[in-house]
Amino acid sequence: MSIAANIEGIQEQIEAACKRAGRDPSAVTLLAVCKQQSPEAVCAAAAAGLRHFGENRVEEAVTKIPQVRQCVAEPIVWHMVGHIQSRKARQVPGLFQVVHAVDRLKLARRLSALMSERDRTLDVLLEINVSGEASKAGFNALGWQEDAETRDSLWRDCETMLALPGLRVLGLMTMAPFVPDMEATRPVFRQLAALRAALARDLHVPLPELSMGMTEDYPVAVEEGATIVRIGRAIFGPRREN
Repeated sequence: MSIAANIEGIQEQIEAACKRAGRDPSAVTLLAVCKQQSPEAVCAAAAAGLRHFGENRVEEAVTKIPQVRQCVAEPIVWHMVGHIQSRKARQVPGLFQVVHAVDRLKLARRLSALMSERDRTLDVLLEINVSGEASKAGFNALGWQEDAETRDSLWRDCETMLALPGLRVLGLMTMAPFVPDMEATRPVFRQLAALRAALARDLHVPLPELSMGMTEDYPVAVEEGATIVRIGRAIFGPRREN
């Protein structure tokens, strides 16, 4: 199937999930993750109407984003969805408008300093490890509802990041475990939505965005309140071999 047809099918699935959950489909952003995809594939997705694209690696974005700009007339919002090494953080403000993977205080402070130098603001989401998997990055939130120590630590970290100049914290992001049955991811997405609501209430801030759900599980994520779904393979097919 073509990229345009793939996008149409995904949008139909999002609409169906929204209908089941009583949500407005316009509240869900389809973010095309184009890691290891060609600039031509990105341009084809943009021609099909997508305006939000995500990259996992700064070094790939450095060359791909300028190439895409040459073939797409409409404005594109670029999202950094992968882990950011501190030594590469300086390149982020010039490439991306949104960062999903703010997974530690050190990175938040580094991005804050870089944006303050430029007198600009960067939209960010805080990566939260809800499942407790050792392989997952992010602020620990395993058992946050029952474990006062975990909750207090997370609340302190969030307060610190909300106060940093140059950053606008829009919400939370998580990665669910990779499991054969996407229904098994529902508790993780439900926990993140509950955590977002609790933080917004206790810290008196709007946190409108929930970035959760990928190719394997995005319908469940939408049912549980995702406002951004990060889809790669279902749009573009398998990644190119390097």
